Amino acid sequence: MEVKRYLKYVRPYWKYFLLGPVLMIVEVAGDVLLPSLMAKIINVGAVEHDIPYILRMGLIMLLLTLCMIAGGVGSAWFSVKASISFAADLRSDIFRKVQQFSFKNIDTFSTGSLVTRLTNDITQVQNVIMAGLRLLVRTVGMLTGAVIMAFIMNRELATIVLIVIPLLALAIGTIIKTAFPRFEAMQRKIDALNSRIQETLTNVRIIKSFVRSDYEEEKFAASNEDLKESGLRAFKVVILNMPVMTLAMNVTTLSVVWVGGRQILAGSMPVGDLTAFTTHIVQVLMSLMMLAMVLLQSSRAVASLKRITEVLDTRIDLTDETAGRKDAVIARGEIEFRNVSFSYYKGSREKVLSDISFRIGAGETVGVVGATGCGKSSMVQLIPRLYDVDEGSVLIDGIDVREYSLRHLRDSVGMVLQKNVLFSGSIAENLRWGDADADMETLAKAAQAAQAAGFIRSFPEGYETELSQGGVNVSGGQKQRLCIARALLKRPKILILDDSTSAVDTATEAEIRKSFSTALKDTTKIIIAQRISSVVEADQIIVMDEGRIVGIGTHEEMLVGCPAYREIYESQMDKEVTA
Repeated sequence: MEVKRYLKYVRPYWKYFLLGPVLMIVEVAGDVLLPSLMAKIINVGAVEHDIPYILRMGLIMLLLTLCMIAGGVGSAWFSVKASISFAADLRSDIFRKVQQFSFKNIDTFSTGSLVTRLTNDITQVQNVIMAGLRLLVRTVGMLTGAVIMAFIMNRELATIVLIVIPLLALAIGTIIKTAFPRFEAMQRKIDALNSRIQETLTNVRIIKSFVRSDYEEEKFAASNEDLKESGLRAFKVVILNMPVMTLAMNVTTLSVVWVGGRQILAGSMPVGDLTAFTTHIVQVLMSLMMLAMVLLQSSRAVASLKRITEVLDTRIDLTDETAGRKDAVIARGEIEFRNVSFSYYKGSREKVLSDISFRIGAGETVGVVGATGCGKSSMVQLIPRLYDVDEGSVLIDGIDVREYSLRHLRDSVGMVLQKNVLFSGSIAENLRWGDADADMETLAKAAQAAQAAGFIRSFPEGYETELSQGGVNVSGGQKQRLCIARALLKRPKILILDDSTSAVDTATEAEIRKSFSTALKDTTKIIIAQRISSVVEADQIIVMDEGRIVGIGTHEEMLVGCPAYREIYESQMDKEVTA
């Protein structure tokens, strides 16, 4: 794991990263010195009944305590600022990286896993940084200072500590080595649970309509139980840390008191020194206990950091780094497919598209029909490079789409996909995805062209009506028309409608197509449809079957020369007659 990679998140906040530990050292210094001052009060002030001496020492201890409080509070503040700032910048970079992912990259991780890495995993790293700047510095400082003070006071007693420390270090190392892989497994279980929750909440309406709540509850219970068992297995090891440390502390303290008591009886050690020495021993053992806790927490954070690094190291398989025409913009919208083959899994013998070739003139309207699963949606997704071809090439205005910059390419292509997605926010905010600077008049024109203006005006708050996540508080047909209006606002050179009017009636669909002839006169339009009536007036119709083109031509030409098209047409006509 490259530590240097994460230094860039430290540099902007280096003052916080420095001040946090420095102020903690102030607190630690006070903790280490206080027992010696107390020993002097006992050995000198109490024995000699010197009240002024006791008061002087007490005042020094009070001032030292105030310095410790200032150091502790300052250390906590700067450590919090450092760790939270580090985590915020790292989270932003990961989110930015995920935004660049291709669909294949996202599928590799799963949405639930990416959510966990952006939240839980980064929180683990943030917590260990905070602990490192405070507890780790305090632990190491206290351990070092207490051991030095113990040797200064009594070398014979201090050797007891030197025997205990290596034994505890071995025990702690064994616990951490065992815990690390278990924490990794636990994070994977959190991924699975998040994916389950996300899928269930996203599809809650389908679950209710099929009365499958019991089934989903059972699946969730299984994932939840799996996480519980994984968590128990991980923390079972962590729990061992406390009894091991407590046993060591008690045995060591008893040994020190036994040996120190004999020295006091022999007159070779003052009572105050034994009190101070016992305090230093407790400080040493408490430091080791805190060190073990920090290291255990770090083992979980290391597992999380490894998962974060996987995201940052992911090679994005769809970029424009090698594009040769990054400054080129789409001017006409002419489209050509040359011997295109494609599969979602590279190297797969089963092709989703095989040897696809056709040409669409600028400004033409083209319909695409075919059975479900024949590759219609896959084909049009190659135009804005949502995926890349395996063989052949897709050209726009005579230039391979891989030669354009992704921004210029996708800015010129408007898509209304099968799954219409709206975001939380007002209708106006959703429409402005097409044009962030559009005024209300422009929004209204686009809504009118998409036959959405009527129902928008019927809402009490009109264009300021708040949409729930996914647009669940509008109907399927309304959602489709809002998505069409959003695409129209983009004023694209190429517009792709992927079965995007399936939820509206034929009269409304006819009005939408009619508005295209004026609002999108110079735009190349590709309409994927199940209804023949949606494409009957198209300049040409492409008929697909099992990933291949089986016919291209006008409606009249297809009725005569394409059996697959004629079969679809006749089956739909029969249904209309029956109805």
